[in-house]
Amino acid sequence: MKRSCPKPRTAGTLPQAEKFWELRLYVAGQTPKSLTALSNLRRICDDHLKGRYHIDVIDLLAEPQLSRGDQILAIPTLVRKLPQPVRKIIGDLSDTERVLVGLDLRPAVKPGGRP
Repeated sequence: MKRSCPKPRTAGTLPQAEKFWELRLYVAGQTPKSLTALSNLRRICDDHLKGRYHIDVIDLLAEPQLSRGDQILAIPTLVRKLPQPVRKIIGDLSDTERVLVGLDLRPAVKPGGRP
């Protein structure tokens, strides 16, 4: 079930100020949690990274050996490969605010209301 969306653009076609996001979503088959994670990820990317992202979906039931490279211990797991540093988020990605903070698209709000 390796899929990707949308097609990545080469670095030469991106404006200098924009970052390109390379994401991997590790799932185990077509479970409700895996499908929810993919749907949530697509929505978040369309809302916040329009045209600046690439998603690889890795089905560990079909390709279990691929879990070693990113040290996947739970599924679904989202791995941000680019921009660096690598970041991981575990779960169905339904908490949009947590995902945005985890991907470093929004600063974390500390207790007391300050980022």
